[in-house]
Amino acid sequence: QVRLVESGGGLAQTGESLRLSCVVSGITIRSIASMAWFRRAPGKEREWVATCTRSNTATYADSVKGRFTITRDNGKNTLDLQMSSLKPEDTAMYYCSAPGDAGPIWGQGTQVTVSS
Repeated sequence: QVRLVESGGGLAQTGESLRLSCVVSGITIRSIASMAWFRRAPGKEREWVATCTRSNTATYADSVKGRFTITRDNGKNTLDLQMSSLKPEDTAMYYCSAPGDAGPIWGQGTQVTVSS
């Protein structure tokens, strides 16, 4: 059974950085073609943040492009999200996601709060 566990969230001030990590268990991350980070801010719909393919090709939402970096660590079996130049509008619960047989698999999320 594939399981995703996010960590690394917390409280940051505007302009600071945080690094999120999603530990993948039950499967080798190399076998997953594409994984992604999403976020959901209070009162808003879930928003796609970034995607990383098996070949480490990354794509980003315009709102985070140039500030966030998504990477895979095959050795640690993790999907990471380095977040820099944080803004209050980045405040959200962040989730990693992987494709599953019955639909997307989600972790429990990690909260990021950015104060101005």
